Order: sequence, then structure tokens, then C-alpha cells
Amino acid sequence: MDLDDPIAKGNTAKIYLSDNKIVKVFNDFLPPGEAINEANKQKYAYSCGLPVPGILDVTKINGKQAIVMEYVKGETLGDLFLKDKEQAEYYLNISVDMQLKIHSIRPDREAIEPMFNKLSRQIENAGKLTGKQKSVLLKKLESFTYGNRLCHGDFHLFNLIKTDNQVVVIDWVDSSAGDHHADVYRTYLLYSQVSIELADMYLQLYCDKSGILRTNILHWAPVIAGARLAENVSTENSERLLRIVNQYG
Repeated sequence: MDLDDPIAKGNTAKIYLSDNKIVKVFNDFLPPGEAINEANKQKYAYSCGLPVPGILDVTKINGKQAIVMEYVKGETLGDLFLKDKEQAEYYLNISVDMQLKIHSIRPDREAIEPMFNKLSRQIENAGKLTGKQKSVLLKKLESFTYGNRLCHGDFHLFNLIKTDNQVVVIDWVDSSAGDHHADVYRTYLLYSQVSIELADMYLQLYCDKSGILRTNILHWAPVIAGARLAENVSTENSERLLRIVNQYG
């Protein structure tokens, strides 16, 4: 398969458009089953009736893991927001409605990774956490009572594509079966890195539409911030995450 220049680059992969299909080519440092794992998660979300690109193939391209999937023509809500920031509440409303739809699904626990396993692994792998901090966070994680909801794990405006007639959700690699409060805090954490005002607007909209208390979401703060440290995202402020771990921990 011949690929031109990527149309997007992420922390773990490059995205190409080829023959009216999206090709996601993973970086070399990822474990061998990464593409299959992500494809299976996306297939599961698709099987739940959610607007998700269909998986066409899992393959290798020049020795690298790759997923071939349907191309969804449109712009992300994030790009639309950047063009007109006065419409922030409008786009966040659309996104919250979609997130509530995802959270309404009670997944088969055998079909998708449990959130507890995912967060435990991330905390253990977070190099910037001390042994004591990891122990505290893992105990806190064990103390939570979990719901069983489908959680996207990386839900934000740039993972939502607006087409002519619907909004499509992409990038399911971090999805899990677990507590939707944690998923909401993860989104809040991502927005707060850029704008506290935007993060607070999002959280208020979600709480208003769901009837969930803000405090029930915020008690996930240290665990989700600690798990985020394992991702080693270059644009993330690790000192900020450590402050959250220490503040709430």
C-alpha cells in the first residue's frame, strides 16, 4: 500500500488517507498486539450501534502494525470550535449528548477491557510517581465502587467528527468497561490543560444533563491524573498532574 504524507500525527501513530480509506500506522515502540487490541475495541463500539468508523482490515505496512478503516468525511468539533470559540457551549452540548449515549451502554465485561485493570497498569507504569504515591493511588482505586458502563477513555472535541448528518466518534484505543464518573473526569482533565473555563463549562453541562454530582466526578481526580502520567504525552504538564495527585491524594 502506497501512502502519501500523513494527515495527522498522534502520540502512538500516524494517520493516512489512501483510496478513500483511513490507515492508522502505529509507531515501532508499541507492543505487538496494539493494532488488534484497538481494532477489537472499535469493532465492539460499532457493534453497540454507536456512530463509529467500521474496521476494514488489521495488517502490517512496511513492518509496522496498521489498521485500515472507513473514511469519515467532515471536520472535528475541535477544529470547528477553534474557528469560532463563541460556539463553545454549542459544540460541548453536542459532545455531552454523545458521551451520555456512550455511557448508557452496559458492555459485556468479557468483550472489553475492565477499567480497573487499565488504570492499575497505567499507575504502575507511571515513572514520575514514587512507590508511595502508586500505593496510595492503587488503594484509592480499589476503594471505588464501579458501575459497568462503556467509557471512551479519551473523549474530547477532537475525537468527534461532524459529517453532514451525524457526529462520529473516533480513537477507541483507551476505551474500557467501568465507571462513567472516571470517564467524565478524564475529559475534564484534558480540557483543563487548555482552559479551565472550557473544562468547567463541559463539566457543568454533563452534570446538568445527567443529574450526576460534580463531587462524584472530582473524587476520581488523583487516580486519573496519576494514570495520565504513564502516557508521557509531550504536550501535557507532568507537574500539573503531580499537583493534582498530591492535592486530592
